[in-house]
Amino acid sequence: MTIFNLGSINWDHCYQVPHFVRPGETLNAQNYTLNLGGKGANQSVAASKAGASVKHIGAVAQGDTASLMLNELGIDISGIEQQPGHVTGHAIIQIDSHAENAIVLHAGANRLLNWPWVQEQLSKGGPGDWLLMQNETNLLEQSARFARERGMRVAFNPAPMDKSVTLRLLPELDLLIVNQVELQDLSEQTELELAIEKIQRQCSVDLLITLGSQGALYVSASERNQVKAFSVKATDTTAAGDTFIGYFLASRCVSDSISIALQQASAAAALCVTQAGAIASIPDAQQVKNFLETHSL
Repeated sequence: MTIFNLGSINWDHCYQVPHFVRPGETLNAQNYTLNLGGKGANQSVAASKAGASVKHIGAVAQGDTASLMLNELGIDISGIEQQPGHVTGHAIIQIDSHAENAIVLHAGANRLLNWPWVQEQLSKGGPGDWLLMQNETNLLEQSARFARERGMRVAFNPAPMDKSVTLRLLPELDLLIVNQVELQDLSEQTELELAIEKIQRQCSVDLLITLGSQGALYVSASERNQVKAFSVKATDTTAAGDTFIGYFLASRCVSDSISIALQQASAAAALCVTQAGAIASIPDAQQVKNFLETHSL
């Protein structure tokens, strides 16, 4: 099984700050790093480090080294197009003293994907494979429909949230991955159970809901499973959600056990927040295994 990830590739400009910049304020950063990131790239790396076969579909500026870095991390980069005349996506990330982050994003080449290129990459997928998408690229609806026609399963993480795009995509999805706030916005319900009920009345999509310090909840027509969050000292939460998603899908490629997938994803996310950076903070499968052997929920 292969995860085809139609996802963003960004350069993350990360600034450690005492607090988030306020309107009209100029603030000295305490530290600066340049990291490879983007929700798509983060999730591809997480799934690959978890042991999955991952093919990334995306775009970068002509000559950009980002794709080579992904290749070194075990990802099939044959689906990454180099686009002359455009810039690679990038983000300005503030990380405050409480390890929370605030992000300004410029999509660049991520939203300039060409359908013939994407279609060619997806044509290599089939039954048992997954198409994973986030809301940082274009061609989402076409890709989801085409993947379903080929018998692939489709997972969507609608971040940054666009309600209209997500509602249009729902009929084409097997798995919707959201945090609690995104689910509330999508359903227009403030109570979690009412939000779940409303979305599942609209379509048969399974829901994977991340709940921050409360863990995560998986809900399908036939199953309900929740995992608590591991208690760790957080340094940087930048890629925690992406790590959770990558590990969860990687586990689903080799096992039908939702419980195992949730546990591995939760452990990976816990390890992730103890390290600074995005891709640099994503643990490998052995680190997750070691963590689970010494920690319990």
